[in-house]
Amino acid sequence: MSSTATELVRLLTVRGETLAVAESLTGGLVAAEITRVPGASKVFRGSVTAYATELKRELLGVDAALLERQGAVDPQVAAQMAAGVRKALGADWGLATTGVAGPDPQDGKPVGTVFVAADGPFTGRPGSAGGGKVEALRLNGSRAEIRMESVRSVLALLLERLADEQTGNERAQDTERNGGF
Repeated sequence: MSSTATELVRLLTVRGETLAVAESLTGGLVAAEITRVPGASKVFRGSVTAYATELKRELLGVDAALLERQGAVDPQVAAQMAAGVRKALGADWGLATTGVAGPDPQDGKPVGTVFVAADGPFTGRPGSAGGGKVEALRLNGSRAEIRMESVRSVLALLLERLADEQTGNERAQDTERNGGF
């Protein structure tokens, strides 16, 4: 299990927040990585593996015109997948992956084109990172390597957002709860 997934589960637990995942090219690997962490059931609501394009529309609410115009490998599609899974599964945070793992290009996009997204609550606090964020990746390697780097990247994206949002007071409380100084 990755230290990123462990830290993500820990931070979400401390914050009392939940997570849902929408996956395409990763085919369930993000959910598997999260659920390897002991205690993940406190924060993980579930996942939707929407590998087929029409499922992105039907299950996650991705705009049909966007899918028709851009295809499934697009930053707006990733953003809508993250927001859609968050809403569909009643979570505080939604993550999404969409891209081309290979061996062939898809929708005119080359192998290694990946978009990962995180969508979360807007708290209104100064420095709040709520709302959505998409990261574009251009990955090299085998199909398996592209998929695993996509998992690592989407988890890191949310971890970064949570760490940026955590106030000094929350950090002090968290450190105290976990026996630190």
